[in-house]
Amino acid sequence: MKIDLETCTACEACIPYCPVQAIQIKEGVAVIDDKECVECGVCFRSGVCSTDAIQDVPITWPRTVRAVLSNPLIESPDTRIPGRGTEEVKTNEVTGRIKHGMIGLSLEMGRPGTGTSFHDVQKMTQALAGTEVEFEPQNPVTFWITDKKTGKLRDDILNEKSLSAIVECSFPIAKLQDVVKQIQTVAQQIDTVFSVTACVKVAPDGSLPTDRIWQELGITPYPDSKNNVGLGRPLF
Repeated sequence: MKIDLETCTACEACIPYCPVQAIQIKEGVAVIDDKECVECGVCFRSGVCSTDAIQDVPITWPRTVRAVLSNPLIESPDTRIPGRGTEEVKTNEVTGRIKHGMIGLSLEMGRPGTGTSFHDVQKMTQALAGTEVEFEPQNPVTFWITDKKTGKLRDDILNEKSLSAIVECSFPIAKLQDVVKQIQTVAQQIDTVFSVTACVKVAPDGSLPTDRIWQELGITPYPDSKNNVGLGRPLF
């Protein structure tokens, strides 16, 4: 994103629309900090600029990773899915990704107001790789992992950032304690916030096979459910 300095009137109307505070008034005009901008396009799509000074200019690799994960209208060239390019584990009831005895973990790093750097994303992927998880193949972050055994990301994207990034993986439930401890360790080393979603199949008696493990870890999960009403059929 760019601002035409010739037509900008420094009215400041665009400033509240930037979710990462990348727009500032300098020397009588609004300017966008390229380092902080995540190419989400919110300032442009808001239509708030009375002089149309905000411009959606073409960007190239590796900066395009910012738009893929931050702009919900951009389709990932790898997954062909818009909006951070992942369906996450929420569709497992029709895709069959999470089976009995397995757990799907989805870690969303960053939020409006903070964002996330890919140096921090790499710290998380490397920590998870150390526990031998399986990274979800239809996830854009996974496409950028050059070595699944180490969790190493492409070097050319490490200096990029995005509004948020989702790291998604699965592993046997028996590994949950080890994985969570790794996440807790790396949480002290990163400079952003993140949330963790765990997905498991409900047992026939209605219980969750991970309840005891969460209790032993001293973590109180907030159970949620997504139910397929039967209008379609499982794809697996």
